[in-house]
Amino acid sequence: MSILITGAAGFIGFHLSNYLTKKNIKKIIAVDNFNPYYDIKLKKNRKIHLDKNINFIKLDLKNSKKLKILFKKHRFKKVIHLAAQPGVRYSLINPKAYFDNNLLAFYNLIEASRQFKVKHFIYASSSSVYGNTKKYPLKENFNTNKPISFYATTKKCNELIADSYHLNFNLNCTGLRFFTVYGPYGRPDMSAYKFVNNILKNKKINVFNKGSHSRDFTYIDDVVNAIYKIIKSKKNNNHEIYNIGSGNPISLKTYINEIEKYLGKKSKKKFDKLQKGDVLKTFSDITKIKKEYNFKPKIKLKVGLKDYIKWFKSFYKIDSK
Repeated sequence: MSILITGAAGFIGFHLSNYLTKKNIKKIIAVDNFNPYYDIKLKKNRKIHLDKNINFIKLDLKNSKKLKILFKKHRFKKVIHLAAQPGVRYSLINPKAYFDNNLLAFYNLIEASRQFKVKHFIYASSSSVYGNTKKYPLKENFNTNKPISFYATTKKCNELIADSYHLNFNLNCTGLRFFTVYGPYGRPDMSAYKFVNNILKNKKINVFNKGSHSRDFTYIDDVVNAIYKIIKSKKNNNHEIYNIGSGNPISLKTYINEIEKYLGKKSKKKFDKLQKGDVLKTFSDITKIKKEYNFKPKIKLKVGLKDYIKWFKSFYKIDSK
């Protein structure tokens, strides 16, 4: 079974690629364009640590001609699309990057999947599509027509495009709404990195909304396990969307307290208002994926943060003294 994974030098793509090789899935083609949104060194390090049996190719998904050549050569049965321009706040500064990487690139990939008769097109969406709803936990059938950031809007558009390709071209699609994924090799723009880095360096951390908002933090190992279960599925002729979360929202205050505990240091805080584009709360209802795929998140926040901090200190060679 030939599989294409996009965004393989990215956080989730890197972990998924290696996880699949451990599950004896061969013929993995992994692509990435090394988008400079954050430190390229981290992406290059992920690439270095990809399993040697993974065929890595540098490719920009915005280049439809090269993409079609790739599809023609490998005849993929399954495509897992994890490449994207991430970040809610940056989408307020540079929306064109999101149009190019989250809409144009998505179209090129799903169209190539249609033309070359891919059996299953799996793609990353986001919990941000739910917007600032006041009804919890968040279920897949909730109205998602009012995203509050352009990043979230592009993810909602991805879902609509996939739905159209399923209805019009019978393409089997699965959308994954990720909820605040964290873990080793996580992005530098994510809260785990920012908090751990600044506390270790005795710098202030920005605490928005006085730390009273909450997130459904989901450890990377649970995420890739969920994706693996879907990849192995033999379901056909559907377009389904699943929440991928822990189902356990944690307040930012608690999150910071746990980080301080494992670092053995108190943070210096700078309180600020809730940032534009940020939602107050995420809380996933994972009943659907539990029922259909027997998915059960296993990693508690305390364990996940401890593992992340251990990796962080080793990778960045920072002494906590």
